Amino acid sequence: MHPLPAHESLVEELREVRRRGLPGLRHCPRDALREAAVAAGLCGGEQDEQSGIEELLGAAVRRLAGGHPVRDDDSSDPLARAAAHTFGIFPARRGVPGTDRRKAAAGVYGVTTERFRKSQEREVVAELAAAVLAVAREARTRETAGPVTGDPWTLGPREPATLPPPAPATLPPPAPPGHAIPAARVPARPPGARPGAAAATGRITVRTCPIELVRDVDILVSSENTFLEMSKTFRSTVSGALRRAAALRDASGEIVDDVLARELGVWLRTHERPGGPVRPGTVVATSSGALAAQGVRRVHHAAIAAPVGNGERYHVTPAVLAEAVRASFELARQEAEFLALPMSSICFPLMGTGRGGLSVPAAARALVGAIGQELRRDPSWSVLMVTPDEGHARLLMAASSAR
Repeated sequence: MHPLPAHESLVEELREVRRRGLPGLRHCPRDALREAAVAAGLCGGEQDEQSGIEELLGAAVRRLAGGHPVRDDDSSDPLARAAAHTFGIFPARRGVPGTDRRKAAAGVYGVTTERFRKSQEREVVAELAAAVLAVAREARTRETAGPVTGDPWTLGPREPATLPPPAPATLPPPAPPGHAIPAARVPARPPGARPGAAAATGRITVRTCPIELVRDVDILVSSENTFLEMSKTFRSTVSGALRRAAALRDASGEIVDDVLARELGVWLRTHERPGGPVRPGTVVATSSGALAAQGVRRVHHAAIAAPVGNGERYHVTPAVLAEAVRASFELARQEAEFLALPMSSICFPLMGTGRGGLSVPAAARALVGAIGQELRRDPSWSVLMVTPDEGHARLLMAASSAR
């Protein structure tokens, strides 16, 4: 199996490629880019090294655009468009001087060239490096696992969604009499079922299972504070467990890319919110990092816990939980449409109960009630609710059965 380079090495080399342009690639340091191109099966040696690296960069830019061809108009993802200008992927930009390519990329964001250089350009380079790794990793996985059928985004992560957080919306009125959510199941599975797999559409299924072990569910929801700061990887919280499980590691097991925390940082900087809180109930999407190998496509980060006092306690309300559920479903529909991801299943933990939050029964009622309303609006989704505590799982089941 061909090794993959470090993300930092790719960033350094891409900065030089940005300066010289693709025609000057042969004069740039390119060891990391060559390693990635070889791992992706795009080149085999020095004779096709340059063409392989160029093909790799093109594939990475398309990945940023959700797998679609990149056009220089508003129909394409702005990050992908800016990357195509920055590195001369657009044919008309290939031999253009770096200053002109930078000016065109700045125009995508509607900012000055200098502001783009100091801010967005850094993110463009970093995200393209991450996409290069994802393309190479996906190809390497296919090489070891055999042919992959279905959606090409199942294996390997994509970079953060550029969609804005959904605006608050009024929840729909209660369902008419007789229209109830089917009762949940705890925790037995049918013979042959995989642990943590989603249930049939229109149903809420409850299982006793740590969320980081869930497989073959399109979206996992993580609970975060309103500053979108994930828990440390050594903590046993949902946030910490998902951060730990999604991180990319080298052969020795050391983390080389803290995927979820890094992508949340990109979102905060892009939306000019570093160091500041977001509105409670905001949901932000990232890729799934290493969880992609478990069939997970996306991770939704729900900002539900507002720090109180010195940050030792958090304030969570049932209304914020309901808004986060609604926002996650709405974001999932947007991603399915604009990122062309065929998604139909979502997994919620029993969130909102940590450090001064809601009681477990109150959180269970709020979550199940909000999910039930979303399923009445759109029964095409299957929902899995998980908790590692069997007693809490029974409370979720009771909340579902009571509706």
